[in-house]
This record gives sequence, structure tokens and C-alpha cells, in this order.
Amino acid sequence: QVQLVESGGGLVQAGGSLRLSCAASGRIFSINSMGWYRQAPGKQRELVAAIISSGNTNYADFVKGRFTISRDNAKNTVYLQMNSLKPEDTAVYYCNAEIARGKVSYAYWGQGTQVTVSS
Repeated sequence: QVQLVESGGGLVQAGGSLRLSCAASGRIFSINSMGWYRQAPGKQRELVAAIISSGNTNYADFVKGRFTISRDNAKNTVYLQMNSLKPEDTAVYYCNAEIARGKVSYAYWGQGTQVTVSS
């Protein structure tokens, strides 16, 4: 089994910053990618940012220039530095990991952490 444990959410004023962390543990052989998704009330879950094993990153347009994703491979941990936060960034943020077992890749999710940005 694989567990993803998130931390770092909370309440912040608009313009402020938060840093999310997600640590993967368990039977991990190879992590193909790790990333962050978010889901606001009444909306679908959407990709925020992802980072693959090579270090290449992918960002949603609405966070480019404000959020930075990074990864510590030795700790199987991914971070999301969120700056210049806006009220519309309010959502539950979920960590995702794509973990390979042989030729098959499995998706794992964290329990979610609430981020609330007040205006």
C-alpha cells in the first residue's frame, strides 16, 4: 500500500503565501510523477501543477508565475509553494502520485488539505 500525507493548508489573506507538502510512503518502487490538484465547491477537480521524475514541470495557466512545484526524490515528497494567493484559489488541494509497478502505473491520492484565501 501507498499513503500520501499532505500538510500545509490553512487560511491566508489575499496576496499571502502558503506551502503545501505531500510525503509518499509505503511500497514505492518508482514514482513517475507527483502533482497537485484542487477542487472548489461545485466544481470539478482540476490540475494545478505536476512534476515528473526528470524534474520537468507542468502548470495550469491560472497559477503560472505564482505557484512553484518542487520535489525531493530522496524523501518521496512534493511541495507546492503558493504565492500571491487569490480568493479564487480557495479549494481543497489534493496530492497525486503516479507510481509504477512494472509496466503499470497506479494513481494514488492524498486526503486533501483545505486552502482558504480571504479577500
